[in-house]
Amino acid sequence: MRKITRIPKVTGAEVIAPHGLRLTFDDGVVRDVDLSSELWGPMFEPLRDPAYFAQVVVDHGTVSWPNGADLDPLVLHGDFETMSAPTRRHSA
Repeated sequence: MRKITRIPKVTGAEVIAPHGLRLTFDDGVVRDVDLSSELWGPMFEPLRDPAYFAQVVVDHGTVSWPNGADLDPLVLHGDFETMSAPTRRHSA
């Protein structure tokens, strides 16, 4: 795990699959994330509907949905993955 010196901010989000996002961060990182396995519990179950999931917006440096569900930008950025974990980052 890397030492966190600042919290990256999401600056763009594009739906790329029923439950996937291509995220752009303020440090230039562009990363694809598949959230399909994370959509459980009262806040996230509504996002299983692809039409509802597609209502994602960038708000205060992360992604959120109309029901108030949001995600930690550090997790979205990949800062909690081990260095040997496969990367899903793209050049900006």
